[in-house]
Amino acid sequence: MASRRLELSRSQILSFRQRAGALDERLPAGAKSLQRAAWAGLQDSMPRTALLSIHARVKGASPTIWEDPSLVQIWGPRFSNYVIATRDLPIFSLGRLPNDARRRARCHDTASRLRTFLNGRRMPCEATGHAMGVDPNSLRYAGPTGTVLIRWDGARQTDIWTVPVPVMDPNDARLELVRRYLHVFGPATALSFAQWAGISTTEARRAFMALAGPVTPVRTPIGDAVILAEDEAALRTKSKPSSSVRLLPSGDAYYLLWGADRNLLVADAKQRAALWTTRVWPGALLMRGEIVGVWRRAAGEVSIETWRRLSSAEREAAEAEAASLPLPGLNGPISVRFQS
Repeated sequence: MASRRLELSRSQILSFRQRAGALDERLPAGAKSLQRAAWAGLQDSMPRTALLSIHARVKGASPTIWEDPSLVQIWGPRFSNYVIATRDLPIFSLGRLPNDARRRARCHDTASRLRTFLNGRRMPCEATGHAMGVDPNSLRYAGPTGTVLIRWDGARQTDIWTVPVPVMDPNDARLELVRRYLHVFGPATALSFAQWAGISTTEARRAFMALAGPVTPVRTPIGDAVILAEDEAALRTKSKPSSSVRLLPSGDAYYLLWGADRNLLVADAKQRAALWTTRVWPGALLMRGEIVGVWRRAAGEVSIETWRRLSSAEREAAEAEAASLPLPGLNGPISVRFQS
């Protein structure tokens, strides 16, 4: 007889994800905390998003914390800008290298031509692409080789340069990428991993099958999935909802979800449409374990749209969190405007 799947509730899943993603309590300052904050990478496609994701997880984050020597920028999952731990470069690059021979050859060929052209130089991506006679965006195909680093601060063009090939087997890198994903986003499926990593569903299924030993099948409110076996005890643990208030930036890992996974996080369809828009996503207001609104920023002005009435204490907590955002180049204090 087949063993019964472990049943997990919505509250168990969200509580676990907040603890695994260091959103229940900020971590102490330091390189180890930055590496944990970036365990599944920090998307940095909008100005300052990686910085604000770090701030939501690590104490004392400065406006330049994203440039800490323990971190680097790359074209990561879905070829988006990412900040990752320096030591994790092979995981977030080689772990996405296509199995298909033709697509893999394109990655290596792009990387080879880019290395030859740059010849040790560091140049703006757009100028590099034009000088090479190719679409600058096509240079992103070199990302999965692990030989390209980037720097984008949100104000200037993206700089690119090449580095030595990482020393790690691509299959091992992909398995570790799956583990990272399951720990931060679990319970999850091969399809959700494929969407997040930007790889084919066939490649994702193969990676999940390779992890068959260390995973546990579970049943969630949105269907069957798997978790890392080592996370089972933490998921079973009953814990009180976090009292933390966080202003998560656009594309933060906590809500970087697709399909039914969004339904689990935000039950109301109208609210889902407000959070996951068809254009640039707003930030999410996380309060006492639930997303209760969205926020946007223009320079030092933060606008918060709430989905329920906040108490005076909750408004003050949201204002205090906004005031603490480590935004560079501001000439005065951050102001907050609420709307509902």
